[in-house]
Amino acid sequence: QKTHLKSVCLQYQLYRLLNSHCFCPLKNGMGLIIFFLCAYVPKTEAAHCKWADVLKDLERIKTSKDIDVSLYTANADEDVKCQELVMRCFFLETEVIIQECRINNCSKTQDVWNIWKNGNESFDKNKLTSTKSAKCKECEEYEEKNFTEFVQNFVKVIQRDCK
Repeated sequence: QKTHLKSVCLQYQLYRLLNSHCFCPLKNGMGLIIFFLCAYVPKTEAAHCKWADVLKDLERIKTSKDIDVSLYTANADEDVKCQELVMRCFFLETEVIIQECRINNCSKTQDVWNIWKNGNESFDKNKLTSTKSAKCKECEEYEEKNFTEFVQNFVKVIQRDCK
């Protein structure tokens, strides 16, 4: 009988809360719609870019002085149809940076590893979801650029993908 009494008391308190002045707008349908939209919008905004973690790590490594390597670097303005292939090229080249960091004991090795890991997790189990256009280049067809230019282009490509 005590449990039943607690249940009734809780129900009464919830009833009073919902009937209080601050929850009056929730009594009609429009109020409920606005409430749920306000509660949902911030979550969708935060999940907008699947590359957000990669961008953070790129910001950490871009000023690294102990990574000195030339990398095949795609242009940020490649055809939209080639976007996924371009992204894959950048992530493949991060493997080169990882190897370079292992050899030279770079201070940013963990950040580079995170870029590679987070990037590969974002792809659908290494299957291309886009069809390859005849305009798309293979990674090795791009010009080799220094590490700084590589990171700058990588950031631009990710930002373009996140718009």
